Amino acid sequence: MRIGRTTRTRRNHLMAINRLNDKVEVWQCAEWMGDCHISHFSTTRFGGVSQGAFGGMNAGRYTDDDPTHVQQNVEWLCEALHLSPERLLMPHQTHGTCIRKVDASFLQETKRAQEEALEGVDALATDVPGVCVAVSTADCVPVLLYAPDKQVVAAVHAGWRGVVQGIVPRTVAFCRAEYGCDASQMEAVIGPSISQAAFEVGEEVVEQFRQSQAWTKEDTESLFRKHPETGKTHIDLWRGVQLQLCQEGLVENRIHLAGICTYQQADRFFSARRLGIRSGRILSGIWLHAR
Repeated sequence: MRIGRTTRTRRNHLMAINRLNDKVEVWQCAEWMGDCHISHFSTTRFGGVSQGAFGGMNAGRYTDDDPTHVQQNVEWLCEALHLSPERLLMPHQTHGTCIRKVDASFLQETKRAQEEALEGVDALATDVPGVCVAVSTADCVPVLLYAPDKQVVAAVHAGWRGVVQGIVPRTVAFCRAEYGCDASQMEAVIGPSISQAAFEVGEEVVEQFRQSQAWTKEDTESLFRKHPETGKTHIDLWRGVQLQLCQEGLVENRIHLAGICTYQQADRFFSARRLGIRSGRILSGIWLHAR
């Protein structure tokens, strides 16, 4: 699959920071904001009650932050988005390839059973209106998917390990198999995450990309750039995800790239590389409106 270095998604850094109130601010894709069928978001650090490297709007439940702070942040976020906190679902991610379907039977389970079902999951998909599927990141790539033909949405957590293992194309294939979605009609948003300029890696990571079957050899090599001064390799996760989406049948101009580097904008977005692992998380979610 050949995708030019200068693409429509790469040219249009679709930046729309919206301050919903004095407690909550979110990034949203400008091209999705007018869609009456879905809502979506990625949180910024603005607002919230968390402190230090977790400050302020840390909505990541699986962090070392004070749980009462996280709960308050989630409640404020849901209030601003007009969501029920019980309908905001986020898995405990493990950089794997497990995908969970959220359906009526899942929603009828107890809270404990739901939490157990979300353990070790890196992508969620649903066709139930009013249920927000979300993933937490802090440099990893959040990918939101929307299939208008079947009214299905999905949220994917794609760290470099997940990208190498193909969590994003696996989720597209999951939506096709479980819901009958037409990939050529699907849309995707690649949210705020680390850019190639900031993503320096060791040769052991480069080797894992080269051994992966996720791309052709030529496409894999196109993800690498040597820094002219350090000689270190930098990897383009955004391009890697975009290539995978196109290989699964998505049309290039239906893939929307935020173009926001979390490492370079750590004052506004959480970055584990900049702030440390014990820091807050961006929450990126999507849900269907009632039909």
